[in-house]
Amino acid sequence: MQIRQMVPRLTMGNWSKDIEEELIILIKDWLRQTGKTQSDLCQTLNLPSSRMPALIVFLKKDFISGGIPQVANRLCEIELLWKEGQGLNSQKPDKENSSGQLDLLDEICNDLSKLNFDKQS
Repeated sequence: MQIRQMVPRLTMGNWSKDIEEELIILIKDWLRQTGKTQSDLCQTLNLPSSRMPALIVFLKKDFISGGIPQVANRLCEIELLWKEGQGLNSQKPDKENSSGQLDLLDEICNDLSKLNFDKQS
């Protein structure tokens, strides 16, 4: 799966254009899986704009403070809010998609838990 291959590259080094591009791909795939839009995500984060640059600036702060685990944690928190119906633009998930909704981020979190982030590259 592409996400599994993406995560190790995202965990290495400092913020870069490559990390930004990989994060954009991850976000788009995740939003597609959850049935949400970029606008839904930006509204949930109370961002002034629903454009990708505003979202990246926000997530870059998470990355700088805690790396990819911090970004993944933020996305997991948002998805949980959406699942519980607390997002600003939340919709009830349809029954066939609700059980698998967290699969993508659960998989990422599991992969991240196996990596040693204290190791210097």
